[in-house]
Amino acid sequence: MVELACPGCSTSVRGDYPLPPLSRLGGEDQQFALAFVLRSGSLKEMARLYGVSYPTVRNRLDALIERLGAIIESHERDATAAGEGEDADVPSDGG
Repeated sequence: MVELACPGCSTSVRGDYPLPPLSRLGGEDQQFALAFVLRSGSLKEMARLYGVSYPTVRNRLDALIERLGAIIESHERDATAAGEGEDADVPSDGG
């Protein structure tokens, strides 16, 4: 992201800011992630919502997790190459 502007007060902030990992997903993946969270992570409810089997939802979730992992790894590599170190906005697997 290069610029963020408020149309109400015409304030703008410029800089080279990376988007959060979830914002870097495609629209369908964002909708799936939102539906998953709103259903408290119930794969059974997700299968019912999408009209598919439980294993199909599980496979889609696994693919989404893989894409998010790749996005986070890419961000960490870029930050390390730029000399920024760890980014507090990107959670690690460590808890």
